Amino acid sequence: MPHIVTLTLNPAIDVATSVPVVTPEHKLRCGSVRRDPGGGGINVAHVVRELGGESIAVYTRGGATGLLLEELLEDKGLLRRSIPVEGSTRESFTVAEGTSAREYRFILPGPVLSEREWQRCLDAVAEVSVGAAFIVASGSLPQGVPEDFYARVVRLARRLDVRAVVDTSGPPLALALAEGVYLAKPNRRELRELTGVAAEDVATQAEAARDLVARGRAQLLAVSMGAEGALLTTRDGQLRATTPPVEPRSSVGAGDSFVAGLTLALARGRPHDEALRWGIAAGTAALLSQGTDLCKRADAERLFTQVTAVPV
Repeated sequence: MPHIVTLTLNPAIDVATSVPVVTPEHKLRCGSVRRDPGGGGINVAHVVRELGGESIAVYTRGGATGLLLEELLEDKGLLRRSIPVEGSTRESFTVAEGTSAREYRFILPGPVLSEREWQRCLDAVAEVSVGAAFIVASGSLPQGVPEDFYARVVRLARRLDVRAVVDTSGPPLALALAEGVYLAKPNRRELRELTGVAAEDVATQAEAARDLVARGRAQLLAVSMGAEGALLTTRDGQLRATTPPVEPRSSVGAGDSFVAGLTLALARGRPHDEALRWGIAAGTAALLSQGTDLCKRADAERLFTQVTAVPV
């Protein structure tokens, strides 16, 4: 099976800890700390490998946190190509409040990339994507990177005859869709921003998704709906799958796990309904992991049997 290449321009060290109660002004004594390599594309590559696929992660890294990122990825055994940058890799941290089960997520800014640095990322993707099934460009863009960067990735994928998947938001997503991606994964808020449709009902959102696909913005559009599952729109129709009931421990990486499960199933040649079920299963499995950990294969395989995709 061809491999999946992922691109992360703004990776992070994901730090997770807990406190009994979050209160202002007082020192909050935290529990045990977990550190994981993070960022959209890195998470996707990790989950693809966890589910038995082949992936190569392309990402930036800089400073002392960049060295830690390399160490953590080495421990994960992930195939990768890192691009050194002058700025330091960012950190993000998640704090679980024990008394309420609420989760507080803090995202720090990343480095400022020079044109030479982000261009080297494109060059690296081109080098490792020969013969690939997909290029998955995921996550936010750091400062210094043009808003049409993901649109450039889509054009690169087209030249290489590789299918492009884009999971981001705002102008970078809109500009990528203008190029015509293979698969995009907006959430409900991002779909509203793209289409101007404000209604929350599924029927209206389904119509907006159909319009984007009909206009050639994407061949497949997966709209994530949180606990309500996801809607997959193709040129041939629409499918909806709901999330199996679970007791969530952490929502970190659930969206990336969804993208990984869906993309890997498509790379394996599975039909759209089965691919959507794998996306839901992987995304739901991530909810069962602690802190910044991602989905486990055994959980995803078990949950897959509980997911049904039905036409809309």
